Amino acid sequence: MLGHVDRRHEIRQFLTSRRARLSPEAAGLTVYGDDRRVPGLRREEVAVLAGVSVEYYVRLERGNLSGASDGVLDALARALQLSDAERLYLYDLAHGGVRDPGTDVEAVRPSLQHLLDAIAAPAFVRNRRLDYLAANPLGRALLCEMFDGADEPPNQARYVFLDPRARRFHPDWEGVASDFAAMLRLESGHSPADRKLAALVDELLQANPEFRLRWERADVRLSQAGTEKRFCHPIVGDMRVTVESMAIHSNDHLTMWAVTAEPGSESEAALRRLDEITATVPVVNEP
Repeated sequence: MLGHVDRRHEIRQFLTSRRARLSPEAAGLTVYGDDRRVPGLRREEVAVLAGVSVEYYVRLERGNLSGASDGVLDALARALQLSDAERLYLYDLAHGGVRDPGTDVEAVRPSLQHLLDAIAAPAFVRNRRLDYLAANPLGRALLCEMFDGADEPPNQARYVFLDPRARRFHPDWEGVASDFAAMLRLESGHSPADRKLAALVDELLQANPEFRLRWERADVRLSQAGTEKRFCHPIVGDMRVTVESMAIHSNDHLTMWAVTAEPGSESEAALRRLDEITATVPVVNEP
C-alpha cells in the first residue's frame, strides 16, 4: 500500500522536510556567503547542532533510526526545533509505534451511548483514525452530511477529502484539510500495523491529489480541543463553535467530543434551531 509500505521512506521524508524548513539563522548559525544549494540546513549543520557525527546523521536521515537512543532522538528534536507532535512522531518512527492496534476495543458501551444522548450539545465518540463510532441525535444533525454517507462508521477525513460538500461546510477547508492529513500522518507513525488506517491512507492518496500533496509534506499535529471552528451548515447556516474533548479512560484509543457556542450568540441560536428540528425527526443511532 502507498501509505505505509516503506518505513525508511517515511523517516527520510520527515527528516529531510524538517531540515529543509529550518533556516541557518533560525537555528542560530552564522552563514558566510550566499552560495547555499539546499533550502534550510545542510546535513553537516544538523549533525553539529545535534552533537553527532556527520556520518551518523546521514545514516539516520537515510531511514535507519533503529538503535538510536532517546538522548540522540532528543538532540535531533532540539536541533530541528520539532514541535511536540513532531517529537512524538520521531519517537514512533524510531521505536515502531504500537505493534498491535488490534488490542484497542472500539465498541461503544450502551452506557456511553446513554451519556451521549443525555448531553444537550452535539456530542460524539471518535477514534484516532477519525472514525465516528457514536453520536447523539444533535451530533448527527450537525454533521449530517458525513453521517448520511454509505460509510459505517463515517470517517471525517474521507468526508473532508472525498465529499465535495465539505468545502462548503468548512469555510476554512484548506486549513481543516491540512490538519486532518497531519493528524493521520501522526497516527500512522504511532500505529504502523493498523491495517484499517493503512487502507484509509491508501484510498485517500489514490483518490485525491489534495491529500497526496499534504501527506508528502510529512507534517504532523496533535488533535486540539478548545479551539474555535467555523461551520456552514446546510440547514441553519453559518456558526462559530468551540470543540472540547474528553479522554475515555477505559480505552485511550477513543475520545469523546462535544460542541458548544458562545451563550447568547447567533451560533448558539443556530444550534438551538437545529436541536428543535432534530426533535421532530427521529434519529436512530446505529450500534
